[in-house]
Amino acid sequence: MLTTLLVIAVCCVAFTNGANANFKGVASLYGSGTTSFRTALLWGTVTTFAGSVAAAFLAHGLLQKFTGRGLVPDSLVESPHFMLAVALGGALTSFLATRFGFPVSTTHALVGALIGAGFAGSGSGLNFAALGKIFLYPLFFSPAVAAVLGAAVYWFLRLARLAPDHRTRTLDVLHYLSAGAASFARGLNDTPKMAALLLTAQGFDMRWAYPIVALTIAVGALLDARKVAETLGKKVTHMNPGQGFAACLVTAGLVTTASFHSMPVSTTHVSVGSLLGMGASTGQANWRKVGEIMLAWVSTVPCGAILGAIAYAVTSRL
Repeated sequence: MLTTLLVIAVCCVAFTNGANANFKGVASLYGSGTTSFRTALLWGTVTTFAGSVAAAFLAHGLLQKFTGRGLVPDSLVESPHFMLAVALGGALTSFLATRFGFPVSTTHALVGALIGAGFAGSGSGLNFAALGKIFLYPLFFSPAVAAVLGAAVYWFLRLARLAPDHRTRTLDVLHYLSAGAASFARGLNDTPKMAALLLTAQGFDMRWAYPIVALTIAVGALLDARKVAETLGKKVTHMNPGQGFAACLVTAGLVTTASFHSMPVSTTHVSVGSLLGMGASTGQANWRKVGEIMLAWVSTVPCGAILGAIAYAVTSRL
């Protein structure tokens, strides 16, 4: 029964991840008017799926980090009750954010759930030094780096006449390719984090972990991405096609680099950070909406921790 519940819980995490995150790589295509919501969503979903499949071969380091090993005692890592609690805590956190249209990080939700379930299961056995080094540093510094690069890359491309204010055939092709690369990188970085939750499932063949997660991410995106798409595409900053192209390049470059170095960054934070940096440099950022998003970001880890601890209290009795 525990294995079945764990697979269902991981599917819930993947579904909410797709609903909340699949549009992040292609938000600039929609926000700049380069294409429609539906076309952007389909392109983002297809390229994210490709990244998820590639993760099975290229991202084993992230798979190991999200087992919680090094953060909590090994005896807890090997418990399916612990992994079930982490999955439930992460899924509930992402679900609540998606309902309100906030583009939060599934990575942060899972880290919060790891902390909460780990504390509930081991108390003083939680390794806070490892928490900062492995998870929190790359997660919290990535949006700042993305914001700086978002502004710098946009102005460099503008000076090089590669980021005009209006659409051109060449710019459209480059914009689609960079958005696809950003979505591919998201699939590469996020999928192992969810597949890792199935490592302790007794009798489960891990060869099915990546296909199950990849498919469920795609379904979540196609059925429930609209609210977050409107927030990212229309409400963070006004943007033209050249600005959107610059933001995609930054997101794709940072997330791909992080994936190959097994760094668990948030595509959400990188994507929003690059849009914000560009919007701030042009004076077009919507600071009120940015403030609301940042408030949601700050609350993600604590919310995941609380829900993860509650989930562990329940699942440990099963």
